[in-house]
Amino acid sequence: MNPDNLVTEYWPLAITGLLRLGAALLVIALTLVAVHLVRRAIERLPSRLDATLVPVLRNITTWAIYIVGALVVLDIFGINTTSLIALLGATGLAVGFALKDTLQNIAAGFILLGLRPFRVGDVIQFEQTLGTVREVGFFTTELDTPDGLHVSVPNSVIWGRVLTNFSHNKTRRIEIVASIAYGDDIEAGLEVLRKLVEQEPRILAKPEPSYMVRALADSSVDLQLRAWTGTDQYWSVYWELMERLKPALEEAGLTIPFPQRELRILREDMSRSKSRPANSRGANTGPG
Repeated sequence: MNPDNLVTEYWPLAITGLLRLGAALLVIALTLVAVHLVRRAIERLPSRLDATLVPVLRNITTWAIYIVGALVVLDIFGINTTSLIALLGATGLAVGFALKDTLQNIAAGFILLGLRPFRVGDVIQFEQTLGTVREVGFFTTELDTPDGLHVSVPNSVIWGRVLTNFSHNKTRRIEIVASIAYGDDIEAGLEVLRKLVEQEPRILAKPEPSYMVRALADSSVDLQLRAWTGTDQYWSVYWELMERLKPALEEAGLTIPFPQRELRILREDMSRSKSRPANSRGANTGPG
């Protein structure tokens, strides 16, 4: 075959292939640039958008751009994307049945994002797990525990449990118990609690603090203070009140009792029990 004829015949195909390859590379580059720009834009959204939605929105947009870019590249090379999408749909259906638990986690993740029982930064507890929410993803929710551990929990597990959110409300009630001796003046003990509240500006005026006798325990009279403060200040206020409580009670002349028990020993009259063996021995002695 004449080489000139080969060049004439295949040169347009080569040019077309190179153009398609160049167009595909251009699409890939634009896809990567678009992913980078969109991710940066989404990461700057927490001031305008709830931080809980940022990771999910970032992942959804990233995969959407990748999928669109891949379909464009396939179309450039003349591949029938309609048939491919149908094939992927059928394959996804089969995989979905095999990964039922995974789909449950995805569904639970969208429910958590929609109903918002908690947000990023909230302190939550379910069963024995307590931690601060770091991220809510498609499959799992990431938590940081108070002792510095990282916990990854499937979304379906969180959605199917009773959940306590310690950060949801803006205020939280503090309860302080002060135990005094039975011989102490109850009103003096309640006055100590009132002074502690007056000296703590972070305690809210409304709802008003309440002071009461909580219980008449075995060795003490238990007084209780109930007061409200901001949720973000709860532990600092609680710890400082507990630190000042003992010196304040002692300054007022009150006693913090410790558990005591009275032990009574009842003794029987031993003279009668001792005489019985003596009589029995005497009865057994005799002539013959």
